[in-house]
Amino acid sequence: MKSKNTMLRGAAAGAAAVLALLATGCGATTTGGGTGDGETHSVDEGFSVGLLLPESKTARYDKFDKPYFEEALAERCEKCDLLYQNADQQTSKQQSQAEAMLTDGVDVLVLDAVDSEAAAGIVKNAQSQGVPVVAYDRLAEGGVDYYVSFDNKEVGRVQGRALLEALDKEKAGDDAEIVMINGAPTDPNAGDFKAGAHEVLDGQVEIGQEFDTPDWSPDRAQTQMEQAITSIGADDIAGVYSANDGMAAGIVAALKSAGVDDLPPITGQDAELAGIQRVIAGEQYMTVYKSIRPEAEIAADMAVAAATGEEYDGGEHSISKVEDGSGEEVSAVLLEPVSVTADQVEETVVSDGFYTVEEICTKDYADTDFCTEMSES
Repeated sequence: MKSKNTMLRGAAAGAAAVLALLATGCGATTTGGGTGDGETHSVDEGFSVGLLLPESKTARYDKFDKPYFEEALAERCEKCDLLYQNADQQTSKQQSQAEAMLTDGVDVLVLDAVDSEAAAGIVKNAQSQGVPVVAYDRLAEGGVDYYVSFDNKEVGRVQGRALLEALDKEKAGDDAEIVMINGAPTDPNAGDFKAGAHEVLDGQVEIGQEFDTPDWSPDRAQTQMEQAITSIGADDIAGVYSANDGMAAGIVAALKSAGVDDLPPITGQDAELAGIQRVIAGEQYMTVYKSIRPEAEIAADMAVAAATGEEYDGGEHSISKVEDGSGEEVSAVLLEPVSVTADQVEETVVSDGFYTVEEICTKDYADTDFCTEMSES
């Protein structure tokens, strides 16, 4: 994706923006702190914010994260510029994008790292130029200024508990054998999801096969599931832990190709539209809904605080301390994930305006119980 250097013009008036900043400890003008030119910036004059997102295989980033962040930044800083790039899951590409933004004089970086360890180079380079870095969704190493994400171990626990619940409903028994298909080993969140899931699943079920999936690739997940089917046997797989919805699509494809009509319970994450549709159709047992708007809004608050030299105090959110992979302690806000099964779709993604009923209930899903009930209500 080509760089977009777009002047953000929010609907909120300047006074409202200042009030929003004061509510989170972000004053309109400041002294102290570090930016690319060695001076602090003000909301009244505006400054430049770089947003670096990791990939486009997962639908959320371009559809939700970027526009939500753009909107939140405009509300908080009417005269701020946003520079945006997506790395398409390429570490070297993200490094080049960050270097270009720093060369262009960006004043604060919001970084969702492709590779958390490799991203330390981006962080150190920014720090050497006095540019603060906010880690978004994934905790980059190198000592970032702030971090906002979800409680990622709890995501794994939520998935694990849901899978055990489904197995119990199907009376799978204590000797039930499952397959675990985890996320990308370069993503620290994937390691947390995996650890949280193991906390719940270990000792409760037998894990027949387990894989880590480079790049969160649905195609690789499909191949891994095919290998598991060959090793275990399609009829002997009681359930599948899938770390996200994209990979769940590949898993479903592999099972269907193997002639499995009655699919085992499969987990997911991100509440992608296709994932929600599989949930209401009974092809995927659950997904994890992470409300992206508040995450993006907090990232905007953190970015404005960092650029203006203020300390982000969390506002209504509690701040915790987390360690990155290099042992650096970072101030963080960790939001709570929500499990979504077929009977919870309306009260979560629909109620929040994440998707409309019309978006979910396309022709292929119109006859599902969910869509039938929604059309009658």
